[in-house]
Amino acid sequence: MAFERQPLDEAALYDYALRALGRQMRTAAELKRLMSRRVEQGEVGETKMAAVVARLADQHYLDDRAFASTYTRLRQENQSFGKRRVQQELTRKGVQAELVTSTLETAYAQVSEEDLVRRYVARKRIKKPQDEKETARLVRRLAGAGFSFAIISTLLKSWELDLVLPEDGSAEES
Repeated sequence: MAFERQPLDEAALYDYALRALGRQMRTAAELKRLMSRRVEQGEVGETKMAAVVARLADQHYLDDRAFASTYTRLRQENQSFGKRRVQQELTRKGVQAELVTSTLETAYAQVSEEDLVRRYVARKRIKKPQDEKETARLVRRLAGAGFSFAIISTLLKSWELDLVLPEDGSAEES
């Protein structure tokens, strides 16, 4: 027995959207994706969603620019994520590319990525890798956190590892 929901009218859709925004900040694209499950398919549903999004934007409950700025600041301060990771997440959340670029340039202008990677390593209590396998694992983890390979390489070299890094090209010595 499948449960079929009745499509919401515009007032009920607005209330649904407000509750969704009350639980978590969202972009306009995320909110539309959520609302699309609650309205009719086609032009009628699109019109309802557009009206609700416009109303929420007019009331300053929905603002992609503020979302991008706040999201970037929180990811930078709390998780110590690198610029690339935050860029990927904002893009996945439906923030426009130009807005992502300008937000990241502003947010990461005063932050040294080298300091950020050191904060990330300290916060995660990552220890100095002891062999090549641990080094490879650390490189993958730091790349996943959004740090460039240049910064990762700088960090590894500052740990004064006696391991051969892939960028050195000196792995051929035997």
